[in-house]
Amino acid sequence: MMELTVAEKRELLILARETIMTYLEKRSKKYPTTANPKYLEKTGVFVTLHQGKELRGCIGYPLPYKPLYQAVMDNAISAATEDPRFQAVTAADMADIDIEISVLTPPQEVSKIDQVTVGRDGIVITKGWMKGLLLPQVPVEQGWDREQFLSHGCLKAGLPPDEWQRGVHIETFQAIVFGEKKLGR
Repeated sequence: MMELTVAEKRELLILARETIMTYLEKRSKKYPTTANPKYLEKTGVFVTLHQGKELRGCIGYPLPYKPLYQAVMDNAISAATEDPRFQAVTAADMADIDIEISVLTPPQEVSKIDQVTVGRDGIVITKGWMKGLLLPQVPVEQGWDREQFLSHGCLKAGLPPDEWQRGVHIETFQAIVFGEKKLGR
C-alpha cells in the first residue's frame, strides 16, 4: 500500500479544498504539475464531505483510473456537486465542510466471508450488473459487525440485505483514510 507522509496528506486535503472552491466560484478545473511520484501513481480514490456529523457527499474511483492528485481533484468536485443523494455544496457551505480522502488499494476477490475484516477492509458487492461499495471506515463509524457490513453492502448494490448468504461476488480493499478533522485545515 502506498505510504503518505502527514505533509503529503495535508497537501492533498488543501488541493481538494482549493479545487472545490475554484470550481464553485469559477466553474473551472486545471490540473497543476507535480514532481511528487506518489501523486503520479494511479490509484483508486474517494473524497467524502461531512457537514457537522452529516454526510454531504461521497464520490470516488474504486479502481486505479487516474493519477492520485487528479483523482483527488475530480472526486472532490464530484462529491461537492454531483452526489445525487445531496444538494450541491455552495461556496458558503465550505466553511462548515470537512474533507476526508480515502486512497484505495485495488480490490481483491475473497472466497469466504470470514476473509472480510471490519476496520481493515472496504467491500465491493457485485451480483450481475448490480454493484455496491462501502469504504473501510463506514462499518466502524456505524458500529456494524461483519454480517451487518455485508448486508449494507448488498443494500448499496440494490440487492436484498441477506443476498450475501445466497451468493454474491465479494471483493475487499484497504484504504489510507485521512481528513481535515484529524489533520486540521
